[in-house]
Formats: sequence, C-alpha cells, structure tokens
Amino acid sequence: MRRLRSSTVVLGGMGVLAATITSCGSEPDRRCVDPVTRDKLPSYECDGGSGGGTARGTYYYGGSVSNGKVSGGSFDKSAVERGGFGCSSSGSGGG
Repeated sequence: MRRLRSSTVVLGGMGVLAATITSCGSEPDRRCVDPVTRDKLPSYECDGGSGGGTARGTYYYGGSVSNGKVSGGSFDKSAVERGGFGCSSSGSGGG
C-alpha cells in the first residue's frame, strides 16, 4: 500500500510539471487599462469604445489588480512574455 501511495504523489507532481511545461508560449494576462491613471477598464474601452469611438484604454500585460489599479506588468507585451519551465527564452529584456 505504501508503495502505491508514493507512486500517486509522484504522478501528481508530474501532472503539475507537465502543466508548467505546456504553458510555454502561452499569452500573458491582458487587461484594459487607462494609461494615465492605471485604472482597470472594461474591455470595450480598449476596442474602440461603443459606437466606434476612439479607445480610451490600452492593453496592459501581466501584473495584478489591486483596488482597481494595475501594477507589476507592462503596456509592452514583449516585456512580460516569458517561457515556462524548460522553455528557451527568445529575447532578453532590458528595461
């Protein structure tokens, strides 16, 4: 019985590892944000607004939202793209 339990733990860990490896190349989180105030906006604000007007927001990649404001990410998608475990990085970030 003990051997069976340890095998289950190993297989469970392999599932987590496989999920991490397959995340290689997945898109970073994307949010619509006011570029001046960094307030999170509804997605239609980045898609030209209602009625075909100009977009008020810009997409913000990665990071997190706290009290309606974003932080820890970037408006530059390539700045936050990073591969998962075992992925080769296609570029190096420099500020």
